[in-house]
Amino acid sequence: MKLLTGNANRPLAKAISKSLGSPLTQCTVRRFADQEIFVEVEENVRGQDVFFIQSTSSPVNDHLMELLIAMDALRRGSANRITAVIPYFGYARQDRKSAPRSPISAKLVANLITEAGADRVLTLDLHAGQIQGFFDIPTDNLFATPLFEKALNDHGMVDDDLMIVSPDVGGVVRARAIAKRVNADLAIIDKRRERANQSEVMNIIGDIKGKRCVLYDDMVDTAGTLCNAADALMEGGAKSVSAYVTHGVLSNPAVERIEASLLEKVVVTDSIAATNEVAASKKIKQIAIGELFGKAISRIAHNQSVSSLFD
Repeated sequence: MKLLTGNANRPLAKAISKSLGSPLTQCTVRRFADQEIFVEVEENVRGQDVFFIQSTSSPVNDHLMELLIAMDALRRGSANRITAVIPYFGYARQDRKSAPRSPISAKLVANLITEAGADRVLTLDLHAGQIQGFFDIPTDNLFATPLFEKALNDHGMVDDDLMIVSPDVGGVVRARAIAKRVNADLAIIDKRRERANQSEVMNIIGDIKGKRCVLYDDMVDTAGTLCNAADALMEGGAKSVSAYVTHGVLSNPAVERIEASLLEKVVVTDSIAATNEVAASKKIKQIAIGELFGKAISRIAHNQSVSSLFD
């Protein structure tokens, strides 16, 4: 087995490498003067089972092109099987036609990854489960729920007053899964925007008075919805509000908003490398997923079940 990585999240790639006890294969990813990307694999991969680790996080297009070009290089280097390990799958929010003449970009990206040479895909908490069906190759979608269950226990959050909250109706299934694991009640925020450029009206479904509320979601981008939800929950009588989110996209001005918000803490995984601003934040914490991906990669390499990792 060979492990390679691009520039998107080298600390995570090193953590996966350490978990597996397998060194990262030497791979050069550089740019020409006009910013064209060049990838060169510096070790023999002929006949090998290759895993290329690359989150398609910001700058999304650069990291996506690194992934595509690297897989083309591996295919032309006669790799036996290429697995695209994509802890954070960008463009996932564009998973359906939201308006006339709009694209389904998640499907386009899936096609590009397949055509570039991927034989299978390994990812984490896709924004929408149907994206697995966009790929015509085997796709394993891991879940961060067991990691967050452990984190909630380690942080002393699991108690009679714990309330799991879905920040929107679309995330109810995800929130219900973690609520069941920690034996907590579930609340839902129904958010509505009456018209463009007006703030959202948030209706809380569930009794959150006196509860320690945990907002549970797959992604936090600008953190506007998360911070507004925290305000609504505190106004509704919640004792405290925290957020546990798989992918910390945290585009500007997310960190500033979180620091100024009523959120007690925001816990994310390291599927996306932390910026200096995120690392310096007092409220944002990261939990490691390197071991989870290491186990999944090992099982794929040895043709074992991956679904057992969901338990």
